[in-house]
Amino acid sequence: MSWSPLLPAAALLFTWAAQAAPHRTQRAASPPPATAVSYAGREDAQALGRAIAAAQGLDPDWVLRALAQARFQASITRLVMPPPAGTAKNWSAYRARMVDAARATEGLRFWQANERWLSQAEARWGVPPEMVVAIVGIETYYGRIRGNFRVLDALATLSLDFPSGRSDRSGFYRDELAAFLTWCHAEQRDPTSVKGSYAGAIGLPQFMPSSIRRYAIDGDGDGRIDLEHNPADVVSSVARYFAEFGWEKGLPTHYGVQAPTDTSARATLLAPDIQPSFSAQRMTELGAVLDETARAHAGPLALVELQNGDAAPSYVAGTRNFWVVTRYNWSSYYAMAVIDLAREIKRLRPPPPQPVASAPLQ
Repeated sequence: MSWSPLLPAAALLFTWAAQAAPHRTQRAASPPPATAVSYAGREDAQALGRAIAAAQGLDPDWVLRALAQARFQASITRLVMPPPAGTAKNWSAYRARMVDAARATEGLRFWQANERWLSQAEARWGVPPEMVVAIVGIETYYGRIRGNFRVLDALATLSLDFPSGRSDRSGFYRDELAAFLTWCHAEQRDPTSVKGSYAGAIGLPQFMPSSIRRYAIDGDGDGRIDLEHNPADVVSSVARYFAEFGWEKGLPTHYGVQAPTDTSARATLLAPDIQPSFSAQRMTELGAVLDETARAHAGPLALVELQNGDAAPSYVAGTRNFWVVTRYNWSSYYAMAVIDLAREIKRLRPPPPQPVASAPLQ
């Protein structure tokens, strides 16, 4: 749904998300157009515009005029490519980039400035404030880094000129382009004016257009949903997103675990990837060593592996709530960064004041 706009990390996250998602058939290679070429004269762009207009009930002339203003961006086709072959995933290095003291401190400021909306969102959706705050911190560093691509260009480029050499996701981006144009039309926005990430994600929480239409919510009741400037809408929309994917109030995201030493048993536990699929008892039977709280967990768990380059991997036992965090970005590395940043932000938060005991009556 969203990718971090911090470009080195984002490139890795996009790659890992693609590995987690179902793969589509590779397209035949075709020469890309020159940089910044207009889509105005492209027959495939016009055909796509007519199809979007028919499917979404939009004025075909309006859609075609919008697409005629889109420009191919060669840099986007480079940014969506996976890292060079042989590049090792490294959780420790990724965590060091994404979970640091400065980001945690900024998260605490965001929490203090938006306490009202975070408390309301927690009461309604059951999502802890620190998780919502951490999402905004990982995605855009609290609005500092939102991406400076025209979303129209990003989605048109990835719809019509998705690069060869990796799993083809042009169908996904065509759907997002349709959602973007429909949203712009409904909101009376100029499609050329909206900026976002190279993948077309928008605002402080980096929602893709389909997610804006499906999950974004008016948090302060002003009659408008604004994920670019209104923290009330940002907070409520992120909390709702988690809730819609099944966030369970009070459930930990993960527990401590030692993976089985037997490679066959470890492979069995890793096969479902992030999806919780095993009871605590079954994991123990397969040789996993769970901590005490994990052994008492009643629901399914997943053995989550976080590779550390040439060093030994790290492991956690993920719950259903860990899986929910990965719905924001299909990467266990991303989810763990959000969870760790949330913990660091909460650690910085001063404890609530204790009630003052009244003096006994004489």
